Amino acid sequence: MRSDVIQTLLVANRGEIACRIFRTCRDLGITTVAVHSDADAGALHVREADLAVRLPGAAPADTYLRGDLVVAAALAAGADAVHPGYGFLSENAAFAAAVQDAGLVWVGPPVKAIELMASKTRAKELMAGAGVPLLAPVDPATAGEDELPLLLKAAAGGGGRGMRVVRELGALPGELLAAAAEAASAFGDGEVFAEPYVERGRHVEVQVMADEHDTVWALGTRDCSLQRRHQKVIEEAPAPGLDDALRTRLRDAAVAAARAVGYRGAGTVEFLVSAGGRPYFLEMNTRLQVEHPVTEAVFGIDLVALQLRVAEGEPLEPTPPSPSGHAVEARLYAEDPAHDWQPQTGALLALDVPDAPGLRLDTGYTGGDTVGVHYDPMLAKVIAHAPTRAGAVRLLARALERARIHGPVTNRDLLVRSLRHPDFAAARLDTGFYDRHLGGLTAPAPGRSPATAALAAALVAAVRTTTAPGGPAPTRFGAWRNLPSQPETRRYRSEPDGTEHEVAYRTPRTGAPEPHDAPGVRVLAVTPDRVTLERGGVARHFTVTADRDRVYVDTGAASYAFTVLPRFTDPATHTEPGSLLAPMPGTVVRLAEGLAAGVPVEAGQPLIWLEAMKMEHRVLAPASGTLAALHAAPGLQVEVGALLAVVQEDPAAIPVPEETA
Repeated sequence: MRSDVIQTLLVANRGEIACRIFRTCRDLGITTVAVHSDADAGALHVREADLAVRLPGAAPADTYLRGDLVVAAALAAGADAVHPGYGFLSENAAFAAAVQDAGLVWVGPPVKAIELMASKTRAKELMAGAGVPLLAPVDPATAGEDELPLLLKAAAGGGGRGMRVVRELGALPGELLAAAAEAASAFGDGEVFAEPYVERGRHVEVQVMADEHDTVWALGTRDCSLQRRHQKVIEEAPAPGLDDALRTRLRDAAVAAARAVGYRGAGTVEFLVSAGGRPYFLEMNTRLQVEHPVTEAVFGIDLVALQLRVAEGEPLEPTPPSPSGHAVEARLYAEDPAHDWQPQTGALLALDVPDAPGLRLDTGYTGGDTVGVHYDPMLAKVIAHAPTRAGAVRLLARALERARIHGPVTNRDLLVRSLRHPDFAAARLDTGFYDRHLGGLTAPAPGRSPATAALAAALVAAVRTTTAPGGPAPTRFGAWRNLPSQPETRRYRSEPDGTEHEVAYRTPRTGAPEPHDAPGVRVLAVTPDRVTLERGGVARHFTVTADRDRVYVDTGAASYAFTVLPRFTDPATHTEPGSLLAPMPGTVVRLAEGLAAGVPVEAGQPLIWLEAMKMEHRVLAPASGTLAALHAAPGLQVEVGALLAVVQEDPAAIPVPEETA
């Protein structure tokens, strides 16, 4: 029996997946090696590794995607094995071969299996021969109305890149060009194919683990239907609401897929399940998945440890352990769901998730780190495991709700509200969930009171101006006093919605500051970082944290972020009408065809495409008129707020009020 005992492991990745693999290595006594770009020099995965090797540069193409540099780093650090994580080079057959050619152990599937599954079109042909159920491909050149809607997909892609839904034949040529351009930019391969788009389909996958001794495990199912931009947001195991016959069919198809390519190690076979319960093969991911923790929780296993065991040539047990309970995972992103999922950057001041039985946090960040522009905006994965689905969902929602997350805008509130949505609770799941519910999930939530949170922030700010560190104990009282002192005001802007709040309070000669014009509110206690307010007989605690002009207010059920505003508005902060500003730092990847100064544009027309943190974002014309100036060009790197173009509105397009017409 072959046995390659791994002593030192290099992880060819970054962020939370590198940290997660290092955790298992520590448990097994394996020395860890990190690689890092210049942008990641101080990142958590670098701090947690035993050794670290610099990859000069910042962009992924210059660093984490340079297989030659990664192999050289492994040799320089004395590593005897390489784990690819997920993303970057994890499904690159040439990289896997280079690792092995260098005499290193590859903690991944055989090169041939990666090659066979690398192209979705070739993989589907192979799966058809193995009897795995498939959607029939559609030739875009001959597609008719009866074949709509269509889904365009990048043959070499993943993560939703190059994917488009086409509902009108007239839009097909343009969407084909756009999908091919995005696929070529993301994967170096512009091949795109089309297949029927299954309305209200579910994304269900099967985790497989195989060794070189002909053992293949099918480790249950996962539902990953809640997605934004074809990228997963919430995942759970087992997939709810499937009958035994469908589960058996999915398991058997996954095992057949793994055997068809001589698979070894951890992999995932993904299926689309129609509303009628028919499964169709989507693809096989020849790597560990982001959502692997839910399977680990349900089966009580460590998939990374099993990957290492298989890579060392050891056999799996003949059968996997039995599953127990239910697990749900939420991906916490630095992004703004209410504004086209725009990725966010900046200092992450705090990232504290409650610790409790059944909860797990996988992250590549801690408070004090910076979220940059070069990589995926995922901050962490929060996983909950409980005996029942309802228990796991409740535990996860409450943990997210109580978490302290200060810094860039995140999708935390969206996650909490998604988990508590009636459709999710009833397991009415499909990939169109956010298409239908995003507006309601990002609207102001019932029970939130930014005005009260702003009051708490103002009272704490007033206390801080009069209380030195180590000063008096909390001031407690039953209600504010009617004193003759004049009220003072503070102004705050809620983030990210921009609502402004003006708070008035009085500062008596003795005692704590007291709110002015806040009927029904009683102040029970105030300290330099905490306020207890009572309304309607219910007392609530507000923890207040300030960082320069930002203030964060956390309660047991909600969190708020404010920007402290000056007393008077600065007119210089206003932007010239018609200006198109970069909504985030990124790179201009393309312009609308024929776009130049002097050309006419229509309101809502996409003019400029930006790429930031692995996503493309469209900048739209704010009004119909003429492009007065164009400052953007493909390849240009821009900062947030950079002027990209100016649209001069056509007066004829401005509606005239009826009473003056």
